[in-house]
Amino acid sequence: MSEKIKYEMEFPIQASEKLLFQYISSPSGLSEWFADNVNYRGEVYIFIWDGAEESAKLLSKKNNEKIRFKWLEDDQASSYFEFRIQFDDLTKDVSLIVTDFAEEDEMEESKMLWTNQISDLKKILGSS
Repeated sequence: MSEKIKYEMEFPIQASEKLLFQYISSPSGLSEWFADNVNYRGEVYIFIWDGAEESAKLLSKKNNEKIRFKWLEDDQASSYFEFRIQFDDLTKDVSLIVTDFAEEDEMEESKMLWTNQISDLKKILGSS
């Protein structure tokens, strides 16, 4: 297995940090745009897509700022995926920064998947 490469993507979101944080951190919020259903037991979130389950451990969470997960099936110790909310005090703009890891030959596909997922999130939030 080749080494995964870290990448970040920034998406402008027209919503408050507090509302956005609910959609990126709560099982009910995540199940509206990220997966078909999301359950959790302690620090483990179970994401369900088309009947298939993927489990991720919650690594860190800072209210209204960021949340970081690690897929349990991922054997690369340093990889994770993170949603971070960035607020510009001057312009009042809110952005969602997604950090993830992918193998080089899967990078474009991975980025396209995130773009589509965040597009669904924006529709739910009423953000263009």
